[in-house]
Amino acid sequence: MSSKHKIFISYHHANDEADKIEFEELYCDVLDSCISKSVKDGDIDDKLSHEEIRKSIRDNYLKKSTVTVVFIGKDTWKRKHVDWEIYSSLYDGSINKRSGLIGVLLPSYPDLKDNEYYPYNIPPRLYDNIESGFAEIYSWDDFVLNSETYINDAFDRKNDYKYKTDLSRERFLKNRTGIRWYS
Repeated sequence: MSSKHKIFISYHHANDEADKIEFEELYCDVLDSCISKSVKDGDIDDKLSHEEIRKSIRDNYLKKSTVTVVFIGKDTWKRKHVDWEIYSSLYDGSINKRSGLIGVLLPSYPDLKDNEYYPYNIPPRLYDNIESGFAEIYSWDDFVLNSETYINDAFDRKNDYKYKTDLSRERFLKNRTGIRWYS
């Protein structure tokens, strides 16, 4: 990799912190290939309005990030903050430009076989952008082996405006429940 990428990691904090730490130790620390950014529990005051929280995520955590990696465990799709982080990553503003986007199916993702996933239990906004061709999704094992290539590819897609982002879905107002979402 010719330069470090500023990687924003979006994930379910309660369930998937260990995977995030493992990735940072391998990819960011050992390979010295990225600057990892993510929102940690308690970083943003929950008493702020939804719009203030989304603005804080965009302006303080995603600022100048180049690629967003969404770690997908069994409940990640339910999290409103994951939805907001993906939205903010894809928003192409005058100050903060859009980021590349990758989904990574963690070992805790239900019934993962042969890189197959069920569209209704990954974050819906990520799914929309996989469908549009802007984002890609990988299994954890494949991603760990090829992370440099996949991150570079996502970075290239973010700068190629033939790849359209899909921000049409309404943003989550609260965390979801159930076993899947419907489009």
